[in-house]
Amino acid sequence: MADSPAAEHALADWELRDLLRAAAPRLAALPLTLLADGWDNTIWRLGEDFAVRVPRRAAAAPLIENEQRALPEIAPRLASAGVRVPAPLVCGVPTDRFPWPWSVIPWIEGGSALTAPRRQNASWAPALAAALSALHSPAPADAPHNPVRGVPLQNRDEAMRSRLPASAEAAPLRDAWELGVLAPPSTERVWIHGDLHPGNIIVEGTRLVALIDFGDVTAGDPAYDLAASWLLFDAPGRSAFRAATADRYDEPTWTRARAWAAYISLMLLTQSDDRPDYRAVGLSTAEELRAAD
Repeated sequence: MADSPAAEHALADWELRDLLRAAAPRLAALPLTLLADGWDNTIWRLGEDFAVRVPRRAAAAPLIENEQRALPEIAPRLASAGVRVPAPLVCGVPTDRFPWPWSVIPWIEGGSALTAPRRQNASWAPALAAALSALHSPAPADAPHNPVRGVPLQNRDEAMRSRLPASAEAAPLRDAWELGVLAPPSTERVWIHGDLHPGNIIVEGTRLVALIDFGDVTAGDPAYDLAASWLLFDAPGRSAFRAATADRYDEPTWTRARAWAAYISLMLLTQSDDRPDYRAVGLSTAEELRAAD
């Protein structure tokens, strides 16, 4: 990943307080601390129980809109599986002062699974399986559309093959991809997270706490989310994950999921030069794909 682009509209704390006074007066006086200034969004801690998610460039505004549209519908399903999501508590709307939507969300304690050992992640593999089984329900006609995530593999075939190196080391990625392209396509159109990698999974010790960052939420093939089992788990963990889905997904879906894991691995390997933690996930995922499941 290249250096993050410059903010097109950066908010000072007093400007954000003005937005809060207009949209959520009861929260406006709480302590406000800048936590992260990422690629798409700025995250502020608001008091003890809340955070504010603010787009920093126009391209990120639709991602906030996606979350505001989808998460109120999705959150109860995930809650039934014991997993939290940052469903907006306040949906800020564009104004003359700030041109894009923004959200107040609940603060969720825990840390990402980005650097957790794969063998440790196996302890919550069944919990993630239950969460995804709950999430993957039929999506309505007005669900957000994503042209890349959860689409038929054939739609990304040219992009994938153009990035695959000719080296022998890339053979497992190529093989997984080609098998997925040959598999029967999905007949489902369900809610999917759309960006389910270890950095978007919140854990506390051996417990799965939350799934976050639903900006790419969309309707599509559940195989895209199931690819996370190769990004997160070792072979025993994947076995536990798959067993816990209770035959919810057919064999072609798992074949497509493995292909998507190869796709995501390659993206992490070729676009994460400034993020060694994400590149490490790409490398370890490629190693898992080399192993026979």
